[in-house]
Amino acid sequence: MQLVQWLRSLVFVVVIYAAMIPYGLIYLPAALRGRDGAIAACHAWCRFVKRAAPWMVGIRTEVRGTPPAGECLIAAKHQSFLDIILIYSSVPRGKFIMKTELTKAPILGWYALRIGCVPVDRGKRAQAVQRMVADVAAGRADPGQLIIYPQGTRITPGVKAPYKVGTSVLYTESGQPCVPVACNVGLFWPRKGIMRRPGIAVVEFLDPIPSGLSGPDFMKTLERRIEDRSDALMAEACVTVIAS
Repeated sequence: MQLVQWLRSLVFVVVIYAAMIPYGLIYLPAALRGRDGAIAACHAWCRFVKRAAPWMVGIRTEVRGTPPAGECLIAAKHQSFLDIILIYSSVPRGKFIMKTELTKAPILGWYALRIGCVPVDRGKRAQAVQRMVADVAAGRADPGQLIIYPQGTRITPGVKAPYKVGTSVLYTESGQPCVPVACNVGLFWPRKGIMRRPGIAVVEFLDPIPSGLSGPDFMKTLERRIEDRSDALMAEACVTVIAS
C-alpha cells in the first residue's frame, strides 16, 4: 500500500506542476494586461490542485475561520507548499514575502512577481522588510493581503523554531492588523519528498491581532496563537487518522 500511495503521489506531483504550463499560457494575455489577470490565473491553478488532491492522493482540504478581504498582514505557520495554496486561494489579493530564488522558477516565478510578491534575499530579510515598509508609506505597494511566514521557512510538524523579528517590524510600521494562520498540512503534504498521505489538511484563519501593540507584545501574542492552534489541529488530525 505504501508503494501504491507513493506512485499516486508521484503522479499527482507531476500533474499539478505540469498544469502550471497550460494555466500560465491560457491566462497570459490577461496577466500581461494587469495584476488582476495574474491573480485569476493563480486562483484557478489553486482550485485545480484542491480538486485533484482528494481523488489522486486522498487529501481533502478545509479552510476554517474568516479569511480577510481588506488590507492587512497575514502571518502564517508554514509547513509545506499546501498551506501556500490554501491561504492564497482564500484571499482576494494575496501577495507573499518569498525567497528570491523562487523568482527564477519557470512560470511560477514570473506570476509571483506579477501578483505583487516581494522577493527576499537569504540573510537580508530585515532590509527587505524595511524596503517594503517604505514602499507602503510611499503608496507604491499594490493593495491586498501581505502574507509572511514569521519563522522564515517550512517547519516540520512537531519541530519548534523561533519567530523572526521582521514580522514585528512590518506590523509596527505598517499600522495594519495582523491575521494569524494555523495549520496541520505538513502531516499530509510534507515539506520535502514525494509522498502525500490521505487525510483532512486544515488551514485556519484566527482572530485578528489589532494594530497598536508593542513589538514584543505582538510577537508573544502571535507565536502563542499560531503554535497553540497548530498543535491542536495536528492533534485533531492524528486522532482522526487513528480512528479511521
